[in-house]
Formats: sequence, structure tokens, C-alpha cells
Amino acid sequence: MIEHIRPAQLAAWFATAPDGSRPVVLDVREPWELQTASVRADGFELVAIPMGQLTGRLAELDAARDAGTPIACLCHHGARSLRVAAFLEQQGFERLANISGGIDAWSHENDPAVPRY
Repeated sequence: MIEHIRPAQLAAWFATAPDGSRPVVLDVREPWELQTASVRADGFELVAIPMGQLTGRLAELDAARDAGTPIACLCHHGARSLRVAAFLEQQGFERLANISGGIDAWSHENDPAVPRY
């Protein structure tokens, strides 16, 4: 099941992670978007794989899938990340969330220093 969480709820969602696992924020935006606005990894691992490259780079997430690590998907507003979360669910990932509102909401709710675009 894919949960829909706001950026302000992310820390609480990650707190439900199994002991010893480091939650992941999977940023599926394009490289130019990452250069424009990025999040700081704070209490989670940040993995950047553009949506169009995910099928070819899926093995980079194998350890997270095998460990049941929570993965929260992030894009600009939440549409691409939802599609990625649905794809990951089909691939056997279980602890998935879509960060509703994306990096734009992140700027409002978590870190106003993150530029909006």
C-alpha cells in the first residue's frame, strides 16, 4: 500500500521504520531540478534516480527492498513520485510513501531555504 504523506509528516512516518534501518527519500526529479532545489538528508538516506532511469537502476534499491526499508518518493509536486511508488510496489517493495506536494511543499513545510521553481 502506498501512503500519502506531507513533508511535515515525514519524520513521524520514518519513525515507524524497523530498528537499524535508515529510511530512504527517493528523489525522482531530473538532474537540472536537483541543481535548482534539493533537500538535505537529515535522518534518512537521499537517493536520486530520475524517473526515466529507474528501471535500469532498480538494483540500487535491492538492499532497501530486501530489508523492508521505508522509501518515500519525491518529485516536484507529487505526480511522478506517485507513479514511481506504484512501480516500486509492483516490484515487491512494501513500505512506500508518496510525498504529497513534492519539493514545492517541502519548501513550505520543512525548509524554506529550499528554492521554489
